[in-house]
Amino acid sequence: MYIHIEGHASEELTGKGAGEGSATVRRVVRAREKQVCRMKGAEIRCNAKIASKAIQEFCDMDSGTKDLLKAAIAQFNLTGRGYDHILKVSRTIADLEDAPQIEMHHVAEAINYRAFDRKLFG
Repeated sequence: MYIHIEGHASEELTGKGAGEGSATVRRVVRAREKQVCRMKGAEIRCNAKIASKAIQEFCDMDSGTKDLLKAAIAQFNLTGRGYDHILKVSRTIADLEDAPQIEMHHVAEAINYRAFDRKLFG
């Protein structure tokens, strides 16, 4: 699973950018540790590897958030795989924010990434 985001990469590509700060790196490390803890006992260690049948177990959200996701399924004509992908990305975004469950803005951000992917890669 990949998340594609638009950015200004000219300085990053030439090595002249500032790079990631240690706070950002720590946030990513904490998110990965959270994933490992959540999936203890399962044979997976990260959100990208969650099987379709386990999505509901690891991707908890309220009814309003589920409604947003249903609307996205209809609007973007998502397949089951697309649905799973958005949930996994939403779970990762929530982990980066240290949120215990997926919230509406996490799903909205994941949907935006999905729309961006479709724009770039058809």
